[in-house]
Amino acid sequence: MRLCVIPARGGSKRIPRKNIKEFNGQPIIAYSIKVAIASKCFDKVIVSTDDVEIAEVAKSFGAEVPFFRPQELSNDYAGTISVIKHAIEWFDNHKQFPSEVGCIYPTAPFVQVDAIRNAYEQMQLENTDYCFSLTSFAFPIQRAVKLTPEKRINMFYPDFFEKRSQDLIEAYHDAGQFYWGKAEAFKLQKPFFSSIASPYILPRHLVQDIDTKEDWKRAELMFKVLKHSGELV
Repeated sequence: MRLCVIPARGGSKRIPRKNIKEFNGQPIIAYSIKVAIASKCFDKVIVSTDDVEIAEVAKSFGAEVPFFRPQELSNDYAGTISVIKHAIEWFDNHKQFPSEVGCIYPTAPFVQVDAIRNAYEQMQLENTDYCFSLTSFAFPIQRAVKLTPEKRINMFYPDFFEKRSQDLIEAYHDAGQFYWGKAEAFKLQKPFFSSIASPYILPRHLVQDIDTKEDWKRAELMFKVLKHSGELV
């Protein structure tokens, strides 16, 4: 069984009720649910939540909520892998045995059907434990700076000050959209950021992590432009 897990706890602090907050006309979690269903990659699309309202919204858009997530996996420190492991083991205990699992974040309105399908095929072709979305940093991380307690500037890596940008190694970060993985890898809690994972590279203009109100506003503006241009289906 191929399982999709959308992890959506109720306790978001920086953006209250973030996972069901209206985003360009509908609850933001609806985008992830609809893409998961439209991809036809999954036998089940579920939302893992501790919140009754989120559960009702999720079900109204076609997801299943077969259980409520325990409190110890619903705090600020609960990691994605632990949440997915819990979902897999719930199904194992109910005699339904996931083989591969796709995790789609509930605040990923730019996620696309083709990306979900292609990343799954890439994981199978390359025989990796995971395949997940990455995108490149827009600026060389080797030239990053930090502020001192006195509000002055220090470089993280001063040795790179004289280096040309084209001579610096390009760096990537998690795009915050989705992860594919073998169920056994999740159950063993193998790390994402390792040689057992295959990167699915997304262009920067299709990526926006949403953690703050400023992120949210930027994402809404980006979404409108991308919909108008036809880059979002």
